Amino acid sequence: MKKIFALILLASYSLFYAQTKLTESQKFWNNLEKHCGKSYEGILTAGGKEGDGFTGKRLVMQVLSCEPNRIRIPFYVGDDKSRTWVLFKNEKNILKLKHDHRHEDGSEDKVTQYGGQATNVGFQNLQMFPADEETANRISYASTNLWWITLDDKTFTYNLRRIGSDRVFTVTFDLTKPIEFNEKPWGWKE
Repeated sequence: MKKIFALILLASYSLFYAQTKLTESQKFWNNLEKHCGKSYEGILTAGGKEGDGFTGKRLVMQVLSCEPNRIRIPFYVGDDKSRTWVLFKNEKNILKLKHDHRHEDGSEDKVTQYGGQATNVGFQNLQMFPADEETANRISYASTNLWWITLDDKTFTYNLRRIGSDRVFTVTFDLTKPIEFNEKPWGWKE
């Protein structure tokens, strides 16, 4: 009887542990959710050059909306409120990144809803998103894009590398210094 009880107890503990063990992508997600409702200034740390539309502009990310399977992060470039990074999480904790681009009237830009899906759970401080088929069909030149986001206690970086070209872009945000920022992106809907 004691052996049966011990086996039941061990099986219950194993089941509990399996259910509570977080994947690396879930740890990443949980860390990002801690920033919901906060905004941060950033700087271009790679790929910037005069006339690129980013250099010399105020760069702000705003973790504006955190839902169980979607996090929306508007990215402001000076007065341009057209960009929102949208992260999705599926039932296997695989993450997807999409770019929602809008005009001032809230209508979708011609180039929007592109991005990629991680091929695995990644790391708690790094998630990679190779361009997906929808992106390749929508924007052929972006079919070799690789986006990645890094996240730790001090920084959030958004990165782009176009494989086979010199195209690289990195913007780094200081998570130790939240800022007061009360803007909304163009076309924002709760």
